[in-house]
Amino acid sequence: MVWSGSWVTERLGVELVGDGRPDGDRELRELLGLALRRNPKRAHLLVSNVLGKHVPQKPSVVYGAGIELGRRVRALLGEAEARRAVVLGYAETATGLGHAVADGLGVAPYLHSTRRPVDGVARAGGFEESHSHATSHLLLPEDPALLAGGRGDGEAPGAVADAPAAVAEQSSAAAGAPLVLVDDEFSTGNTVLNTIRALHERYPRGRYVVVALVDMRSPADRVRLAAFAAEIGARVDLVARCSGTVTLPDGVLEKGRALVAAQEEAGSGGREAQSPGLEGESSGPETDFPLPDPDSPGPRSDSPGSEAGFPGPEADSPGSEAVVGTERRTCTRVDLRWPAGVPDGGRHGFTPAHRAVLERALPAMADRVAAALGGARRVLVLGFEELMYAPLRLAAALEERTDAEVRYSTTTRSPVLAVDDPGYAIRSRLVFPAHDNPADGPGDRYAYNVAGAGFDAVVVTVDSAADTPELHAPDGLLARLAAYTDHVLLAVVPSYVPSYVPSYAPPCIPSRAPDPNVSDPGAPDPYVSDAPDPYVSDSYVSERQEPPTVLPEPLRGPAFSSYAPDEVGWLLQDLSHVELEAPVEEREEAIQSGGAHYAESLPVEYQPSAEYQSLFKAALGLSAARVARAVGTVTETVLAERTSRPVLVSLVRAGTPVGILMRRWARHRHGLDLPHYAVSIVRGRGIDANALRWLAAHHDPADVVFVDGWTGKGAITRELAEALAEFDGTKGPEEAEGVVRPGGSGGFDPEIAVLADPGGCVRTYGTREDFLIPSACLNSTVSGLVSRTVLRSDLVGADDFHGAKFYRELAGSDVSGHFLDTVTACFDEVADAVDTEVAALLVADRTPTWEGWAAVERISEEQGIHDVNLVKPGVGETTRVLLRRVPWKILARRGAGADLDHIRLLARQRGVPIEEVDELPYTCVGLIHPKYTRGATGANGRAVEAK
Repeated sequence: MVWSGSWVTERLGVELVGDGRPDGDRELRELLGLALRRNPKRAHLLVSNVLGKHVPQKPSVVYGAGIELGRRVRALLGEAEARRAVVLGYAETATGLGHAVADGLGVAPYLHSTRRPVDGVARAGGFEESHSHATSHLLLPEDPALLAGGRGDGEAPGAVADAPAAVAEQSSAAAGAPLVLVDDEFSTGNTVLNTIRALHERYPRGRYVVVALVDMRSPADRVRLAAFAAEIGARVDLVARCSGTVTLPDGVLEKGRALVAAQEEAGSGGREAQSPGLEGESSGPETDFPLPDPDSPGPRSDSPGSEAGFPGPEADSPGSEAVVGTERRTCTRVDLRWPAGVPDGGRHGFTPAHRAVLERALPAMADRVAAALGGARRVLVLGFEELMYAPLRLAAALEERTDAEVRYSTTTRSPVLAVDDPGYAIRSRLVFPAHDNPADGPGDRYAYNVAGAGFDAVVVTVDSAADTPELHAPDGLLARLAAYTDHVLLAVVPSYVPSYVPSYAPPCIPSRAPDPNVSDPGAPDPYVSDAPDPYVSDSYVSERQEPPTVLPEPLRGPAFSSYAPDEVGWLLQDLSHVELEAPVEEREEAIQSGGAHYAESLPVEYQPSAEYQSLFKAALGLSAARVARAVGTVTETVLAERTSRPVLVSLVRAGTPVGILMRRWARHRHGLDLPHYAVSIVRGRGIDANALRWLAAHHDPADVVFVDGWTGKGAITRELAEALAEFDGTKGPEEAEGVVRPGGSGGFDPEIAVLADPGGCVRTYGTREDFLIPSACLNSTVSGLVSRTVLRSDLVGADDFHGAKFYRELAGSDVSGHFLDTVTACFDEVADAVDTEVAALLVADRTPTWEGWAAVERISEEQGIHDVNLVKPGVGETTRVLLRRVPWKILARRGAGADLDHIRLLARQRGVPIEEVDELPYTCVGLIHPKYTRGATGANGRAVEAK
């Protein structure tokens, strides 16, 4: 037979060279073919004949290749270490291979990386694949302890009461628990190095095993991996089915691009493309071609395709029909009756217990598919991108239980040139739109070597998140397939929705079942327990399941806010197009009458006079070093006590400049590039739950540190604790003074880190002095031109972030960057003082006293207000009263100096009296008018004169 890489070798000079063994070249060519793709870093593509991705292959061959590699890893590690190992596969091509390796290993739980963010699942890590068309990988285990070595291995560590000790014991064992990383090819080692480096920083261990079908590294790459292993102090082994090298002539990238362009130019229009084209071109009629290790090519349909629609998710089976061309073809939906509790794959983890339950269910599922196939003799089970294992096991069961010739492959995101030549690995391709609402937006997807391959039935297997109208559209995958086969079946596997079971729970080991990986199925399997399974039953679940909501990515400057894009990501929606402003007096009356919540509208932005702007600049000059010192102190405290890699989450809007400054300090002093996001929290309404879900999907909640500017009486501190407890579905225990302490919070720590804590409400602060923070002196013009947040039911839906406006028209008055740069310039000046203060704070008693809350309650009663919400303590809160609300009067500590210059100016402008008092725990307190009617402003309630 013609080698399926000869076309590329003849035109580009790319060669595959074996490892020097007598049959090395032959084995390599049997395993791999070559194709071309448009990629700035690598023109060629190694196309595996046993992976089941681009080339349809017998499922027994695909699964067997992974099982054999897993057995070799088991032999390498020994039974004791194999019992503790965790297997990690790479998306998208190696998700099925990695799963098969885990099965061959016997008892290893399995996880694969993913490019699909999942709402509500915390990110446990990630890494980059530099040569790929889609580079970023996420790790989203349901149980965060999985990568840390926290996994059941047959013995329950104890009751729930012993949970902390059990988790600690499991985590301490992580350094000795091997991690097995599985990819389809090992070409340079860059991806593996990136993965190990990222994971070793968070989950260090002593041993890694890298598994691949082929090892194609150069001698220099091998030396680099050995040096890396020595650098991190870990053993790194490699297991591969075959090894060799790829020889690349000079200028291969340029020659490859020119060759691809020439092939594309020679093509004609059409969506089903077999040769040539990367954008959907077609060179002519489809032709049959042999597949690797073919039997009889079987019957095929030569009828042309057309724009045919297929029944959507609500269609009933069996035999929903669609017209294609002049013939009538059927698209039959098959209900697999997928076993309850079994994930659709390894995106969130897959345990040996899950595998045993799936083994029991597979024969019945295969029989249901076989019954729907009728008399089909040549069948393709077509998986979907990362969903490789479930369709592979289904195809293997179908192969065992029917007389049909069964092949298996999957669709892919990767664009590859198709050339209809026996010496080329990708003979045909189908192009269709993505149908799983991908996080990176719509785009084309591909199925290779399906058109023209002679299949008289195709079983399309997707998860329920991908069973969308796009799948059933006239240009969707089902319609594309109908042009090349007599019968299309659709099997939907329910998308697994994680519900976290702590790692200290009793292990989920089902009743013993025969292990297909041992030579004697009747012999005892040392890797399967007879213990009853408390979690997984023999019940099944329907294919119908709502796909998870995909939340938008954060807004960033300059499109939203005047801050640089790397300074902060806003987990908000842009409401700049909506009229939300109302006069201060109207808002006050509506708020106090109960007719509206303060977050349902915005005050008209205060435009500072020339006198006030001069005052701001003078205040910034006097206090910049003081602010820098507090920034350094709170940042160093966070790094010392909370986490070494914090994810800063500032509370819009006062917290955002502080979060940016903390991020700058961490980079300036420690070289850390900390993530920083801004979220909305609304008094009486809680924190934005969708923002929390986004954070949990992209970061470890334990690393999240909420940041605010200052505390007053502690209302937001209480609000956050209560909101996080509600987010987790639990209630935190209440203290005698009525303050909610940390309870359940979905892993988020409710303690806020603030620049100033005059109210004594938190443990993590830069200072407890009540002083002028210049960012409190203005509104949006010192906060990136972003408004305060808005929460209104007609604007913010159930799946939306809270809203805010970007005041682009105020750019001429913006001092946001000036404020940040002035404070940042003082970092070196205050460094020594910060170190001294942090050393003292770390050993001090910083238990919150809630002194401010007690003072507010006392002031409320003494002044006859009887509403703590109308008492705003501290310089920052008093400034807000004067800028946004209708003030009654200001209480100022006797002898307060320059910190109150701007307060005195604003009070004079608004006709608000200032009373000097003794024994005030704050520098000042602003009082909102307690019996407001429209037009009232001062203590006597007189009307505001028309301007």
